[in-house]
Amino acid sequence: MKLLAVETATGCQSVALMDGLILLARCDLHTAGHHGKHLIPTIDKVLRTAGHELSDIQGLAVSIGPGSFTGLRVGLATMMGFRMVTGMPLAAVPTLEAMAWNVRSSPMRLCPILKARTGEVYWAFYEWKESGLMQIGEDQVGPLCKLAEALTEPTMVYGEGWQANREELRRMLSISGKTVQEADADMMAASAVSVGLAGNEKIRKNDIAGFGLSPRYVQRAEAELMMERRLAPIK
Repeated sequence: MKLLAVETATGCQSVALMDGLILLARCDLHTAGHHGKHLIPTIDKVLRTAGHELSDIQGLAVSIGPGSFTGLRVGLATMMGFRMVTGMPLAAVPTLEAMAWNVRSSPMRLCPILKARTGEVYWAFYEWKESGLMQIGEDQVGPLCKLAEALTEPTMVYGEGWQANREELRRMLSISGKTVQEADADMMAASAVSVGLAGNEKIRKNDIAGFGLSPRYVQRAEAELMMERRLAPIK
């Protein structure tokens, strides 16, 4: 099945055209958040590079978050529009789940990490089993200290949230005697290829997105943030 996949959860826009597990064409572009300006031209470029048109595609996959609010809305609106026009099945892939596909069949627990509010990150834990990918717990969001506390066993870490906070997280982990393994550089970024691989699996299992689809923001409640600010010491 030829599948068009889109990843717009971060500042790096990624589009890929897959045929099953085979990558036909891809384009990754640092858009600095201007996904609305670049996404349609990038999709057109990927299709032309592979020698295909939208009518040649049998499926769609899109990253639904957590991540950039604006980026997620642009990617989701675009792919839902394509679904409306073509009637193709659409797979909604959580961004952290897609990132687990960056490191396929790893024997270690995986922890993809994305940037959230200032001083906060999103993360989740995954393990590859014989039956496939399994998520351990729910998607999380919080300050770096909360992530450091959650890393209780040998884990492979990666993603823009790790890269941006690597030194501080290593310092926190060293205090408690914990160790982590950093994934290779080419596995760090959220990728439409991984969205496509995960999306292909979802469509194969008939896990198709409904029409009431919305971004997966995974944000802390405002009441919790207000209480945290009130309790913070005055500097």
